[in-house]
Amino acid sequence: MRLVPIECIKENSILGKSIYTSNGRCLLKSGLPLTIDTLKKIKEHKIFSLYIIDDYSTAVIEDIIKPELRNKSISIIKETFSHIERISSSHDFKKRNINQYSKQEKKYFKSINKIAEELVENILSNKNVLLSLVDIKNMDDYTYAHSVNVAVISVILGISLNLSRQNLNYLCIGALLHDIGKSFIPSEVLQKPDKLTLEEFELIKKHPRNGYNFLNKIYSLSSHIKLIVLQHHERFDGLGYPSNLSNESISYLARIVSISDIYDALTSDRPYKRAMCPNDSLEYLMSNSGTLFDPNILDVFCKIIIPFPQGTIVSLSNGDIGVVEETIPNFPLRPIVKILQSETPNKVGSKLNLIDTLSVVISNVKYEI
Repeated sequence: MRLVPIECIKENSILGKSIYTSNGRCLLKSGLPLTIDTLKKIKEHKIFSLYIIDDYSTAVIEDIIKPELRNKSISIIKETFSHIERISSSHDFKKRNINQYSKQEKKYFKSINKIAEELVENILSNKNVLLSLVDIKNMDDYTYAHSVNVAVISVILGISLNLSRQNLNYLCIGALLHDIGKSFIPSEVLQKPDKLTLEEFELIKKHPRNGYNFLNKIYSLSSHIKLIVLQHHERFDGLGYPSNLSNESISYLARIVSISDIYDALTSDRPYKRAMCPNDSLEYLMSNSGTLFDPNILDVFCKIIIPFPQGTIVSLSNGDIGVVEETIPNFPLRPIVKILQSETPNKVGSKLNLIDTLSVVISNVKYEI
C-alpha cells in the first residue's frame, strides 16, 4: 500500500484505505478498483491523495486508531467549533462570565473529555507506537480532521516521552482544542486558496489568544490544557506568537503539540498547497531543531515517524529504483529497499540495507514507474 496523489493514480488501481465524506459517511470502501469516473467524484469531495494497492505495494498499513473512533472524534470537534462560531458574535456571549455557559456547551466539552479518554485508551492498546500512516482529509473539514490527527500524533509522542496517563489526557484534550480559536476567524480567511495578506495573517495569529480567552471565560479546564491552546505557536528560539516565549518557558505539552501540528499540516493537502511527502516533512522539522522546536522532544519524534512506509517506491542516489520493504527502528531515513529497476540487471530483486550502504541515499519518492 502506498500514498499517491490522485492525478498519478492509474485506472483500475485498488483503493487501499476506505475514504469518508465530510459527514463521516463511507464514500468508498477499501478493495474497490478505481475508475476514471470514480477518481473524478473523489476529487469533487476535495480529496486529492489516496492509498492504493498495486503490484509493488501489497502490504497493509495499520490504522493507529479505529476509523469509527476517528470519524466520531472529528464529528464532535466539528459540532463544538461550529457552535462556537455561531454564537461568538452574539451580544449575550460577549457579556458572559466564567460561570455562564449553556447546557449545549457543557455537553460538547463533556464529549471532548470522553473522546480524549477513548483516544488515549485506543492508542495505548495499540502495541505499535510508530507513525507510518498519513491521514487522508477532506479539505472542507480540514480544521476538524487536523485537530484529531494532531491529538493522535501528540499522544503517540507523549507515550514515547513516558508521560503519565493524566498528562496524556491533558495532552489529548489540549491538542483536540488547540485550534478552537479559529472559530472566531471568518471562514473565507481560513479557507482562502491564495496567499494571505499581511492583515489576514495577523488575524490568523490571534487564534491562540482567542482560544485561550474563550476557554478561560466559559469553561474550567486544567491550566495544562489551556496553555497548549495559548502556546502551540510559540517557537523554541522565542520568535513565535502570541508572547515570544522561548525554551522551557513554553509549556512542555505545548512543545509536543507544536511538533505534531506542523508535521500534520505539512503532510496534508490544503486549499493553497499540496501535501509534502512524509520524508520531506521530517527533514523540515529536523532542520528547525532548536529554532522552531525543542530539540530533545524532536529527537524522540524522529524515532517514531516512518517517513518511508512499507510499499513506498523510491529513487536512490545511485540511479536505482526500489520499494521500501522494512524500516529499522531509530533510523527512519535509511530503510531496507528491494531493487525494482537498475542499470545493473543482476541487482533487480536484491535488497539494499541503507544503514550498511552509507554512500547511497533516497533521492525522492516516486508515484509512477
